[in-house]
Amino acid sequence: MKQDLFRKKTLEHINKEVADGLIEGHGSNMQKVLTVRDLTFMGIAAIVGAGIFSTIGKASFDGGPGIILLFLFISVACGFSAICYAEFASMVPVSGSAYTYSYVAFGEIIAWIIGWDLLMEYAIGNIAVAISWSDYFCSLVNSIHIGSFHPHVPEYVATDYWTAKDSLTDAAKLAWANAPVIGGLRFICNIPAFLITVVITWIIYIGIKESRRSTNIMVILKIAIILLVMIAGCFYVNTANWTPFLPNGIGGVLTGTSAVFFSYIGFDAISTTAEECKNPQRDLPKAMFNSLIICTVVYVLVALVLTGMTSYKNLNVGDPLAYVFSAMNSKWANWIAGVISISAVIATASVLLVFQLGQPRIWMSMSRDGLLPPIFARLHPKYKTPSFSTILTGVIVGVPALFMNLTVVVDLTSVGTLFAFVLVCGGILKLQNDPNRLQSKFKTPYVNGKWIVPLMFITSIILFERFYPGGFRGYLNFADPKGNVTWDVVRQKVPFFLFGITFIVTTVLSFIKNYSLIPVLGFLCCAYLLSESGTTNWERFLIWLVVGMGVYFLYGSKNSKLGKADATSDNINSLS
Repeated sequence: MKQDLFRKKTLEHINKEVADGLIEGHGSNMQKVLTVRDLTFMGIAAIVGAGIFSTIGKASFDGGPGIILLFLFISVACGFSAICYAEFASMVPVSGSAYTYSYVAFGEIIAWIIGWDLLMEYAIGNIAVAISWSDYFCSLVNSIHIGSFHPHVPEYVATDYWTAKDSLTDAAKLAWANAPVIGGLRFICNIPAFLITVVITWIIYIGIKESRRSTNIMVILKIAIILLVMIAGCFYVNTANWTPFLPNGIGGVLTGTSAVFFSYIGFDAISTTAEECKNPQRDLPKAMFNSLIICTVVYVLVALVLTGMTSYKNLNVGDPLAYVFSAMNSKWANWIAGVISISAVIATASVLLVFQLGQPRIWMSMSRDGLLPPIFARLHPKYKTPSFSTILTGVIVGVPALFMNLTVVVDLTSVGTLFAFVLVCGGILKLQNDPNRLQSKFKTPYVNGKWIVPLMFITSIILFERFYPGGFRGYLNFADPKGNVTWDVVRQKVPFFLFGITFIVTTVLSFIKNYSLIPVLGFLCCAYLLSESGTTNWERFLIWLVVGMGVYFLYGSKNSKLGKADATSDNINSLS
């Protein structure tokens, strides 16, 4: 059974699939049109989105000016992961991203788990982006004043039912009060979020060239606007606002982990377009690094300008960039605030496009391997895109976007992405000592972690004892403020406890097997960020994985092409 569950794909098998047109009867190969510039633009399009216009405000409110440290830390963590992604992309130049990489490194069952995880990551992430786009679009429309022309989007068609029912904001109260009642139920749904999903799905459906062109235009516009905002904001910066730098300590900075990490999600999405690249083994690694470096610089500079223009205490708002300019009460600043609103609409649309592009290609890869029905791999005869998967993605994202809440989907997306990063870094470590390791044009630089990782572990122990309230004794205290030991307190500490075990095991293996430092750092950084992602999100994520395992054993394991090939080979061997 173990052999069946952990059977691996070989590069020869993958290359044969590509040479044979992927799946007989489902169209020919995809169009190879993407260059390193196109891929870099796609990476920037996916990364610079809602995070820079909304979540950066709450993160700055919690962490103060020191939030730039979290941006730098997460960019480094993503950088380690990007190096591992780049090696896999150079090694296995086909669509599928972490799913295909895991199939090569770990075997089928792990590949299924990560593929199922990626389906959740992209779907839930896209829902979050669609909802964010709706918020920015409605704010932009409602701010238009041209003479007597003053359009207004009714609140009950621009929010979800549950937010309106809770009535925690003025807009939610208006939505609940003014919504028409049909059959005893209030008609409340987020129509703009649904409509933008339809438009983006159509662009992706009709071809990669159209998707590339749309992405490039949107990236140029939003980067130009962001640069304008940063330059204009410099004239309003008061360096006194940068003191204190860490008003709530490191704990305040780490509070924004999920929100800031969500801002970085995206560089991995371009790996799903490998079969549409002119030279994937060369261009994908370059594009990942280019996009990550550019976006980190942009995030840090925007955070500095934002926290310099006003006190961090004022930034707990949904549109922090527009807010800080509006607060200046000048005609010039008000004009900039309007430009920011336009940029936010463009930026979030570009993010949605790249992620909507990625999910159908994950489904396509899983379908080729027999783990999903063949229809998921069908390419359109004219447009050369995975037609059924693209439409289904639009439905899965567009319909929930009508009704779901933004906060839940953001946090859950971060957990799914980090899980993928952990497995990709782990995959490079696993292949390190494999004598049959596949060759790649880009290789992760080798730095022996034999002594460095144990030193890091010892340093972490000392720092934890020094800075955690009560040290290890305080951490092992599971009593609530009233002195009662409760499951809720234990439950909150379980993720970090599991990270501690992971750190110990990784340290021992690094010492014994001379693990390469870079993938170890990527693995540990992402594992730590996972421990900071919240117990509730972990529980929801595990439920999703349990459902996925059910699908695998009911359909995937029985229809796996690799499994059937192994069975045929075994029969031939037994007959001979």
